[in-house]
Amino acid sequence: MLQLNRRQALIGLHIGAITFGLAGIFGKLALAGPVLIVFGRALIALLCLLPLVRRPWPAQWQELRVPLLGGVLLGLHWLSFFQAVKVAGVGLATLGFASFPAFTLVLESLLFREQIRRSEWLVLLLVSSGLVLVTPTFSLQADSTVGLLWGVFSGLTFALLSLANRQTPASLSPMQAAWWQNLFIVLMLAGWAVPELPSVTALDWLWLAALGLLCTAYPHTVLVASVRVLKARDAALIFALEPVYALLFAWWLFSETPSLSMLGGAGLILLAIALSSRPSAKH
Repeated sequence: MLQLNRRQALIGLHIGAITFGLAGIFGKLALAGPVLIVFGRALIALLCLLPLVRRPWPAQWQELRVPLLGGVLLGLHWLSFFQAVKVAGVGLATLGFASFPAFTLVLESLLFREQIRRSEWLVLLLVSSGLVLVTPTFSLQADSTVGLLWGVFSGLTFALLSLANRQTPASLSPMQAAWWQNLFIVLMLAGWAVPELPSVTALDWLWLAALGLLCTAYPHTVLVASVRVLKARDAALIFALEPVYALLFAWWLFSETPSLSMLGGAGLILLAIALSSRPSAKH
């Protein structure tokens, strides 16, 4: 069973943020649609985790209720995120996803009765203002707006996933929980994805393998383990650095040069992350 102390959890989350930042890159490189990408990503992660999970089945089957919910939320998060990448590109997709710390603060307060501090209200304002700035034109007819909204929805589902992971039974190891979540995703999408598998090229399988191993098996397991010793909002703040890495990768690989307003919006989001990390450091 993977057990982390607070320092190990923080380091693991930072490394996970870098690998998560590559997810949009591999998703853009793959020519397959979002359903095939998510199915292949989950399938490969499932196979990678299996040798590491000594006993995948739980002691009591009731313990799978939280991983089942987590699998649904993770599947929705991935589907909406890769839809955003296909529609609007890596930059806007990841900046939309960066809204999830704000969702986490609000949802954590509502569901766990944890009071939102004054500084955290400022975080919500900064994240919201940042999202407005990164939207070139707000129109449901514009790909940029639609893609950003898909990204924001992916942030909402990821925030819900982080909170759900807090309720994972202690008898289930993080790898067990991650394994079951990916299994549920594979089962949910098999009916749509399996008939399309013959059309997946060898190169696409390479990108899916990178997604499953580098961007899923490792960071997802660390995330589940970390929220057992950290608050969900602490994990959210660190993983909110993902857009920074994703923007740099997209700028370098695809020449997705961010506009001044996008940089300004990203700056506000980063400022929100910096402000929010101060109370966490005192904790």
